[in-house]
Amino acid sequence: MTSPVLLVIAHGSRDPRHAATVHALTARVRALRPGLRVETGFLDFNAPSVPRVLERLDGQGASEVVALPLLLTRAFHAKSDIPAVLREARGRLPRLRVRQAEVLGPSPLLNSALERRLHEAGVRPGDRGSTGLVLASAGSTDPEAIAVIAEIARELRHTGWCSVRPAFASASRPRTEDAVRALRAEGVRRVAVAPYVIAPGRLPDRIAAGAAEAGADVLAGVLGPSPELARLLLDRYDEARVPAAGTASLSA
Repeated sequence: MTSPVLLVIAHGSRDPRHAATVHALTARVRALRPGLRVETGFLDFNAPSVPRVLERLDGQGASEVVALPLLLTRAFHAKSDIPAVLREARGRLPRLRVRQAEVLGPSPLLNSALERRLHEAGVRPGDRGSTGLVLASAGSTDPEAIAVIAEIARELRHTGWCSVRPAFASASRPRTEDAVRALRAEGVRRVAVAPYVIAPGRLPDRIAAGAAEAGADVLAGVLGPSPELARLLLDRYDEARVPAAGTASLSA
């Protein structure tokens, strides 16, 4: 049997670094699983759009698609935007079965990707005991998404960091600069900022600006096309192909 097509759904951005990073990530996924057809669609700003990709797949005879949101938490896009786009497409393309996979986070693989970026930025395992960490995410008005970030920060506190604080680039508080200053006020001498975002863009730039404004000692890179993230995409794809009993998620 032919495996379902993996359609990675990214938000899109006017910043060209965003799409370039998404395409680098999907290229890594293809390299990990040769023979799997991997497509990319965007909700906004970039081409191709999700509906256009689905139309092309239908026209080429594809029968099943796993639509994977390139999102770290279950917020508005995962709960509303993407299901709506998939419902509309399925109404126009009744032969094409589309299953929406779960969002990427939380996952130990994301934590490993975060650690990779911190290590690349100069943080060594022995530095954790004297370093405070700011876990800086994009932010959301969705309480579930905010709770997930807070829980990840709590988990990271148990991995050797002297202190960990969540921060948000939009919608929620505190901002990155506020979290850095709060750690300084606690007496933390060295502060690292870890962007919990996938690709560059306006909000990651805001995180970087906040880190610089408050004088953070280390700024890690975005998660980007890390090997951990590529493996996680395949994990979510496999889970959606064979959902647990009672949890099938066919988007209509």
